[in-house]
Amino acid sequence: MCFLHGGWGKVSAAASTQYAIDRWHPSRVINLGTCGGISGYAKRGEVVLARKTLIYDIFEAMSDSAAALDHYTVEFDLSWLPDPLPQPVTIDTLVSADRDIIPAQLPELVSRFKASYADWESGAIGWVASRNQVPCLILRAVSDLVDESTGEAYENDAFFEAQCKPIMENFAHHLPAWLEAFGWG
Repeated sequence: MCFLHGGWGKVSAAASTQYAIDRWHPSRVINLGTCGGISGYAKRGEVVLARKTLIYDIFEAMSDSAAALDHYTVEFDLSWLPDPLPQPVTIDTLVSADRDIIPAQLPELVSRFKASYADWESGAIGWVASRNQVPCLILRAVSDLVDESTGEAYENDAFFEAQCKPIMENFAHHLPAWLEAFGWG
């Protein structure tokens, strides 16, 4: 088992995931962190278990953009997870990009990708774990909401930090139950 902490973007997340897999050969990768939510589709504090990750900021000019997006999309096999799950979650898609959600692009994210939740790292972590055939559990909690005009945490680090404390405390509270459910407790 290997825990990965999200960092600033896909490159760091992909490199860290590959390093951890190569170095420690984990039986599973678990990633906990925060994500942004699309106002009207997500709730602050909601915990999302990724059933699918999609990297949406790939712009292919030499060939087919849809094929490039499909190549980096991961559908997770969640059959290995316990039933019931150790904490309440929403099982859904996480979309990732090397940037925060751009408010003007919300209609496209919702219509094209059925997006409700977005982050910087989950797509890369999921893709690397999948390429290495390592089961992956990605849990993200919504720290802030974005609407078509702005985001709650944009230009407001104090807001983001205040949201992260209870989110991470909640993950720390539930982590032993997840580990026990996997037979690691």
